[in-house]
Amino acid sequence: MKQLDSSQHTTILSVVREVAAVQGDRPALIGEATQFSYRELVDRADAYGQWALARGVEAGDVVCLLMPNCPDYVAIWFGLTNLGCAVALINTGLVGDALVHSIRASGSRRVIADASLLARLREIASRSTDGLEIWVPDEYGPDDGTSALARRRAPARSDRALLISTSGTTGLPKSANITHARVLEWSTWFAGMMDVQPQDRLYDCLPLYHSIGGVVAIGSMLSRGASVVIRTRFSARRFWDDIAQTGCTIFQYIGELCRYLARAPRQPADTAHRLRLCCGNGLRGDVWQEFQNRFRIPRILEFYAATEGHVSLYNCEGRPGAIGRIPGFLAHRFPVALIRTDAETGEPIRDADGRCIACVADELGEAIGQVGVAGSRPGRGFDGYTDREASARKIARDVFAEGDRWFRTGDLMRRDRAGFFYFIDRLGDTYRWKGENVSTMEVAAVIEACPGVTGAVAYGVALPHTDGRMGMAAITVGEGFDMAALRAYLSAHLPEFAHPVFLRVCEAIETTGTFRPTKGKLVREGLSLSPDAGALWFNDRREGCFVACDEPLLSRIRDGGLSPSEQVASGAG
Repeated sequence: MKQLDSSQHTTILSVVREVAAVQGDRPALIGEATQFSYRELVDRADAYGQWALARGVEAGDVVCLLMPNCPDYVAIWFGLTNLGCAVALINTGLVGDALVHSIRASGSRRVIADASLLARLREIASRSTDGLEIWVPDEYGPDDGTSALARRRAPARSDRALLISTSGTTGLPKSANITHARVLEWSTWFAGMMDVQPQDRLYDCLPLYHSIGGVVAIGSMLSRGASVVIRTRFSARRFWDDIAQTGCTIFQYIGELCRYLARAPRQPADTAHRLRLCCGNGLRGDVWQEFQNRFRIPRILEFYAATEGHVSLYNCEGRPGAIGRIPGFLAHRFPVALIRTDAETGEPIRDADGRCIACVADELGEAIGQVGVAGSRPGRGFDGYTDREASARKIARDVFAEGDRWFRTGDLMRRDRAGFFYFIDRLGDTYRWKGENVSTMEVAAVIEACPGVTGAVAYGVALPHTDGRMGMAAITVGEGFDMAALRAYLSAHLPEFAHPVFLRVCEAIETTGTFRPTKGKLVREGLSLSPDAGALWFNDRREGCFVACDEPLLSRIRDGGLSPSEQVASGAG
């Protein structure tokens, strides 16, 4: 079928409707319990739109959606956004205060929820003065008929379609505004980058409430008449069997999934697949080649994109570890720069004229993208959050010239002399120790590569009588782990200043729905000796080993009895 021009459409449903007119019986969404053809998906979406109209939903309203991955999830937001209302995609892992915050951030009290998640909604509703209006599709079923829909004006491309929360790895998430233009931009751009054909099937086990799993993976396939295999969750044990049985040709990954698969025991199904492409972000260079070689993946398309921002990079050349580069002939259309920032405050460093300072090749800096560039396509601006103050903080002004505006990604990157960008860390996740900037991502990657370590997250902790923050890591371990071997491994693979001073051995490390470790709880626990926090170890330089922490030892450290510059082990002696 011919490729679709998104400029002719205002919503993703209008694109899918055109595909359905050509290949209505072709499978669109393949779930674990249900499957929709293109015609069935359009009918289902329209029916949900009619169902919402009957319950008083109007253009401009916001409705929250709290459901596990399934084809109906897509049909619901397709149908409701086609009315001109916005759908807030709520993280299904949230409970209690975090769930309350996410719903409040949307500005809505209406929640469409799966029956399996009613208990947690009723729990927060019972202690909330706001009151919630909870709808369960299974209780009502979508209404037939689209007469009212036919008389309604289609939303404008600039209208808000979705609210998608940021991950909130270190704090409460923010709710980002996503317009119809951005949904269409993501869908058609990624479809082109992956050269999607109608015979393709994409394996999607990422959360549908997230921009990658729920918009990019879905929209890129459906805009080209291809199919999406939707799974409720990721399973390393069943993954390759499922890939082979469903005939998938594309896998939408998050880097951590590739690491899990590369570390899993070998099995015959490892290469019994039809995958032609794996597309995703966060695949570290040390895992990339192991993953690609072991599983015989023909091509990996790594990219970088922020849900709320417009800085996008694509590694079309397949260089391991890189997140992409911008060809010279496109630089004026996609202006991206790296600027120097203060490691302690996170703020841009400015020169005597008040302008930001661009990084040279191989220098670490925050990635920024210019807002409001002449000739840029719709959907490439910054649409902001529901929180106006949070939106204002993401824009830097008068960066290189008076009056210019740049979106701050909050991500530290490096650009080599060939123009390739490499992700280093989140700006707030780096810390300064012994006069050096330490990347928590780099530290965690090295620790995870040590035999016996099954997971790691690194962060900095502040202590009295010390400058900067000391390094700390939380790890999970398995068979063959040896503390002395870990210390020797750190000495061989990390500079001394980057070695963790403290180590916490945990039963598990909490992650977001997209498998990123959450540091907030760990940072709050700090050097707690609570048994629930996990065993705490101190990198003792004099003894040349990690020693178990107790209260007397911690008191000596806090009181300055052990000088950080002489005793606290930034590394092995």
